[in-house]
Amino acid sequence: MHLFKAFKSLLRPSQKSSTRTLLIAAGLSVSAAVPVYAGITLQNPASSRKPELISQNQKPVELTLVSYAVTKEAYSRIIPLFVKKWKQERKQDVSIRESYGGSGSQARAVIDGLEADVVALALGLDINQIQKAGLIAPGWEKEAPNNAIVTKSVVALVTRPGNPKQIKSWDDLVKPGVTVITANPKTSGGARWNFLGLWGAVSQSGGNEAKALDYVSKVYKNVPVLPKDAREASDTFYKRNQGDVLLNYENEEILAKQKGESNNPTVIPQVNISIDAPVAVVDKVVDKRGTRQVAEAFVKFLYTPEAQREFAKVGFRPVNSTVASETQKQFPKIGKLYTVANFGGWDAVQKKFFADGTVFDQIQGGRR
Repeated sequence: MHLFKAFKSLLRPSQKSSTRTLLIAAGLSVSAAVPVYAGITLQNPASSRKPELISQNQKPVELTLVSYAVTKEAYSRIIPLFVKKWKQERKQDVSIRESYGGSGSQARAVIDGLEADVVALALGLDINQIQKAGLIAPGWEKEAPNNAIVTKSVVALVTRPGNPKQIKSWDDLVKPGVTVITANPKTSGGARWNFLGLWGAVSQSGGNEAKALDYVSKVYKNVPVLPKDAREASDTFYKRNQGDVLLNYENEEILAKQKGESNNPTVIPQVNISIDAPVAVVDKVVDKRGTRQVAEAFVKFLYTPEAQREFAKVGFRPVNSTVASETQKQFPKIGKLYTVANFGGWDAVQKKFFADGTVFDQIQGGRR
């Protein structure tokens, strides 16, 4: 390479066209002297990022996926599929480190320095927090299909064997003598979904705000403890044998039954919240580490039928229409399904319900 550059520097412009011929005559390999590129990947024009040149002799790439706890079973199946596909198509080795935990805690860890190339969290609010910290560019929802929602679920009411308290709908949660287990929505993403499920059971069924507040307040009077996260809430119900009904993700209950960890009856209310879980590339990290192309490809892969089938196998409702059609018998049909958008989006929800001194704190004050 150095010999080639030195040789070219001695030539006049008119002579440079014959460089290749002279090199061959000298017994030098042109392919060894000239770098070859397999392709150029252009970034999103709106981001004004520089093109990436991907060498034909590609070095192994390592990504870090940071996700919330209940997705571990799905990603343990999906990641090997992506690694194999990338190797076959791009001739490059990829390894993906995984980190799992509570969604809010994971978001804070990324903000505090955990270098995630991709985040897949329980609610958009957590990714918004990472964006506000300057790590993800605004508009991340439009950077992936389906507004960046990669899986769905709904709230399930899990009862004791035989359902002795006859829990059949949201209305039964306010019955005298019924104890309800759910986590604290001030600290748990899953509990925020539960809260919106409770509130929407009234507000999305024709009831006004006053009726919704009255109903949700009565439910929380039947909540004896408020664990800090969904995992601790499940332990309270299953391991400590507290409560008559547990509010939980539908996918968690499906997976628990698959593993033989639960045979408890599960009620899926016909008016329910769509628990939409988003995914995003962490722009600042992938640009720093040069992993954007692979990270974006991994996110895109999550929406393929191949990956969506793996999500569905462990209880998540797929967002891919083909897989949704294939698995429709697996999931009970919901009569009225609403989303966080019905409440104005996550920023509005946080401001109205969960910020200090707002609705949930007022309900807590009434419990004391």
